[in-house]
Amino acid sequence: MTTPHFITSLAGAAALVVGLSGLSATPASTAPAVGEEASIPFVSAGSIRDFRVVDRDTLYVQDIQRNWYRAELMAPCTDLPFAETIGFDVRGTNRFDRFSSVLVRGQHCPLKSLVVSAPPPKKAKKKG
Repeated sequence: MTTPHFITSLAGAAALVVGLSGLSATPASTAPAVGEEASIPFVSAGSIRDFRVVDRDTLYVQDIQRNWYRAELMAPCTDLPFAETIGFDVRGTNRFDRFSSVLVRGQHCPLKSLVVSAPPPKKAKKKG
């Protein structure tokens, strides 16, 4: 007994992609544009690599491919600037996106948006 295949050949897969997208068969960039709404898949498999907190309303999240995303929260998350660890509540979807929440010391902090971003700004060095 053979396993059923949805697409049985590379040529068939290419024809399907071109047919569905309405584009030519020339390669296109798959990288999302800065500022574009995004999601990070496979959160339970460790696809989030790092995070940087800006303030009570904003943080940057880095995926395992070292892409950065800027997460804006719906409301201030009081303990976020002081958190050493945070959780990512994806509500069973396994995708971190604008419908997800950040967990900080037991507090659920829902996202307003998650967009592709440049790396977070560097922190200013203290004079002293």
